Amino acid sequence: MFFRTFRAERMKLKRSPVWLAFFILPVLPAFMGTFNYLQNTEILQERWYSLWTQHTLFTCYFFLPSIIGVYCSYLCRLEHTNHNWNSVMTIPVPVIYIYLSKLLAASVMVFFTQFWVGVLFVISGKLSNLAGPVPPELFEWLVYGVISGIVICAVQLCFSLVIRSFAVPVGIAMTGGIGGIAALSKGYGVLYPYSLLDLGMRANNPQGPMGCSMGQFIASSLIYLVFCTIFAVLWLKRRD
Repeated sequence: MFFRTFRAERMKLKRSPVWLAFFILPVLPAFMGTFNYLQNTEILQERWYSLWTQHTLFTCYFFLPSIIGVYCSYLCRLEHTNHNWNSVMTIPVPVIYIYLSKLLAASVMVFFTQFWVGVLFVISGKLSNLAGPVPPELFEWLVYGVISGIVICAVQLCFSLVIRSFAVPVGIAMTGGIGGIAALSKGYGVLYPYSLLDLGMRANNPQGPMGCSMGQFIASSLIYLVFCTIFAVLWLKRRD
């Protein structure tokens, strides 16, 4: 039954305009990061690692949270029009399946987005004539980016369920990403969902350890996932 619900969410994404955001938006931070790197090669001398810091500077704080916001808003857009929530809530499936199917659909999009981010990073490095192999840590950075991206999906889906607007949750995602800078500077990055993206992808220190322990990162991610799931189920049961 869950997979039928997920299939319905997947059908929304097929041939949808969110694929334009998927392809185009990650190109912008890749271009901006590469340009910034090439303009500061005297300072940024760690080649691939320096290029990664410039890419993630724009990706983690500005573009990727916004892209996730677009995914989640789109997945809730149909239900928010023409009182379609009334029809959805009459479907004989557990309420939790409705939320989890949307979360899984958004998570799949995050997975492909991270893969695309990695491809753009490698292409940018090759076009910049960087010497040496691609950092072996790239796979780890992207995997942690997927995990933290799923956490942001869980949070953004809650906003998209509550706020019957497409643009407002996207704006919240953008603001949340920028707010991650303040959270990290105060030492609260692991407690702030949007900062997990920066921590997981090693945006500030790709050659060093994560800014928190792996246990803290996983625990924070699980707490947000469980809390958001409980909140979404209670909201759907009581409000829709």
